[in-house]
Amino acid sequence: MAKLTPLHDRILVRRVEEAETTRGGIIIPDTAKDKPQEGEVIGVGKGKSNDEGKVFPLAVKEGDRILFGKYAGTEIKIDGEDFVIMREEEVLGILTGAAKKETAGARR
Repeated sequence: MAKLTPLHDRILVRRVEEAETTRGGIIIPDTAKDKPQEGEVIGVGKGKSNDEGKVFPLAVKEGDRILFGKYAGTEIKIDGEDFVIMREEEVLGILTGAAKKETAGARR
């Protein structure tokens, strides 16, 4: 797999998929679902620098679960997998205690 390291204050995020059925068992087609606004941070840049060249590290780190705006970032595709790259300022918050999603390739 190709590796992408974000620059400066950018982060690389993998969207976390929503459940495909409602509580009543109704299946929601992909065309009717909104894109999730939750994701897992896959990569982070070194941080934002000021005019004097001092670098301020980011508050988010790899592995964090985050919330972001519906239209935040730029969608990209790496080795056929969809990701979003965005600036840290587009992150609305960090989720704690959220269950981590198993990767599709890690089956038992």
